[in-house]
Amino acid sequence: MNVTASDMLDIIRKKGRPTVNDYIPLIFDDFFELHGDRLYGDDGAIKGGIGYFKGTPVTVIAQVKGRNLEENKASNFGMPHPEGYRKALRLARQAEKFKRPVICLIDTAGAFCGVEAEQRGQGEAIARDIMEFMTLRTPIISIILGEGGSGGALALGVCDELAMLENAIYSVISPRGFASLLWKDASREREAADIMKITASDLKKLGVCDCVIKEPGEGAHTDKEAAAAFIKEYIGAALKRKLKKGLDELLEERYNKFRVIGEFTEADKG
Repeated sequence: MNVTASDMLDIIRKKGRPTVNDYIPLIFDDFFELHGDRLYGDDGAIKGGIGYFKGTPVTVIAQVKGRNLEENKASNFGMPHPEGYRKALRLARQAEKFKRPVICLIDTAGAFCGVEAEQRGQGEAIARDIMEFMTLRTPIISIILGEGGSGGALALGVCDELAMLENAIYSVISPRGFASLLWKDASREREAADIMKITASDLKKLGVCDCVIKEPGEGAHTDKEAAAAFIKEYIGAALKRKLKKGLDELLEERYNKFRVIGEFTEADKG
C-alpha cells in the first residue's frame, strides 16, 4: 500500500497511537524517573530517568504526548519548555559521567513557543542541547516515534544513530508551519506534507535517517507490544554497534555523520 506523508500525519495523530508512557515499561526494566533542571523547575513534556536495557544501564530522555486530556495538560500537549531541554542536558551530562548510553525518544510537534518560554531562553536551551550532544562522550541513540517537528525535535536529534518508526515524520518545520509561511494558509498542511520529503523512507534516502523501524499492521496503534518489540530489537543492535567503539572514534563518526548531510556548492571566489 502506497502511504503518503499526509496519510502518515493521520496515522501518527491517531488517539490510540502509543506514547513513551506505553513504550518505556515495555522496553526498559526498573525505570526510575528523575525530575527538574536545577534552574527553574520540572517540565512534564520531557520524561527522563535511568533504567536497564537487557541488563545494561541506560539514560532515557523522552518527549511525552498525552493519551487523554489530563495527560496532555500535564505534558503541555507534548511541547517542551526550556526547562525540559535543560533537564535533558542535565541527564545527558550525568550519563556521560557514569558511562551510560543515552536513548532519546522523540515525539513532538515542536517546542512551546509562548512568551514565557521565550523569556526563559527557549532558543538558547535548544541550541545548547544541539551543541553539547555533539561532543557528549557516550553513545546516543535517537528514535522518532511519531512527529519530529522543528527545533523541538532537533534538540534531541544529535546522535550516533537516528532511527524512525515507519510512519514517523521529521522536519525542520512542521507541515502546518511550512504552509503558513509559504502560502499564508495553514489549512494546506497536508499538501505541504506531501512535498516536504519528511517521511522515514525519504529521509533514509537523503542520509538523515539511519534506520527505518517496521510498524505492525496499519501502524503502531494496532499493536503497541509488537511495536515496542521492534524498537527494542533495533536498540539492542544499535547499542551493540556503538558500545564496541572507542569514544574518540564515536565522536569522530558523529561529527562526520552531520557534516555529510545535504548537498552544497561553493561559489566561485573570483
